[in-house]
Amino acid sequence: MDLVRRDVRPSAIVSRASLENGIASVAATGGSTNGVLHLLAIAHEFGIVLEIDELGTIADRTPIVADMQPGGRFTASDMYDAGGIALVMRELLKRDLLHGDAPTVDGRTIAQVAAGVAETPGQTVVVPIERPLKATGGLAILRGSLAPDGCVVKLAGHERRLHRGPARVFDSETACYDAVRRQQIKPGDVVVIRYEGPVGGPGMQEMLSVTGALVGEGLGDTVALLTDGRFSGGTHGLMIGHVAPEAALGGPIALVAEGDTVVIDVDRKALDLDVPADELARRRAAWSPSAPNYPGGVMAKYAALVGSASEGAVTTGARMAAALDRR
Repeated sequence: MDLVRRDVRPSAIVSRASLENGIASVAATGGSTNGVLHLLAIAHEFGIVLEIDELGTIADRTPIVADMQPGGRFTASDMYDAGGIALVMRELLKRDLLHGDAPTVDGRTIAQVAAGVAETPGQTVVVPIERPLKATGGLAILRGSLAPDGCVVKLAGHERRLHRGPARVFDSETACYDAVRRQQIKPGDVVVIRYEGPVGGPGMQEMLSVTGALVGEGLGDTVALLTDGRFSGGTHGLMIGHVAPEAALGGPIALVAEGDTVVIDVDRKALDLDVPADELARRRAAWSPSAPNYPGGVMAKYAALVGSASEGAVTTGARMAAALDRR
């Protein structure tokens, strides 16, 4: 009610600076890759230009200072007991990694909130930035022949930055889950789950059952997974989501064949398919879109209007006009 009385609306809080603060917070805490979608969508809603690669740039300069699950030891309630997210603010401000003058909903700035933090003596949830858990943030943005428009990889909780292996290709999360349960996935494989993007799903299915099953089979540290869908914040291992363009729109992920060599190189910020260009051209000529999962109704309308995950998977007027033109 105080916000109502003071007429503090979201437009008074959300700005380019606050979005950059949000990105740094996700990076510094090993937060969910869903943060990429949400922040891009919020920026779009407020008319703020924010490109997916900018999230990677901010993550590259932001150390991980919070030892949070699933990659770390602690939960959100542990963070609260230690002193709260203001501890993270305090550490990031030491290196000017936040916009300290950005306002918050309680009337204070970020810098004022950080200065007023009450740290629980002996807490180990948030570490000093001088001794970070990792020198760079918990996510990275990759591009390459498999993701020309970008994708996101979570880096918190594991050390693998290079993986090269054969593709195991599935056109749905359900098909992949069944294969994992039948123990058909082997160490070194690159699991590819496609047609689960904003249009293909529609709505970007969360791959939690598959990622959980891989960990349950003891494969979490030896396989990689990539998808045009998305992940839960509980994801563990080398998992790449939001591959764009998605398969339903004819993105390169739609052309991957069983056994193709996939190369993931985080240091090069690259996700590539090691297949000759003429072979890919042959496959593209033979490719045609799959039948939609929903031929009518609200889900079909959503699929017709939604944009790329690399832009926040938002529905836009431009997509609506294009859909009308196709009719």
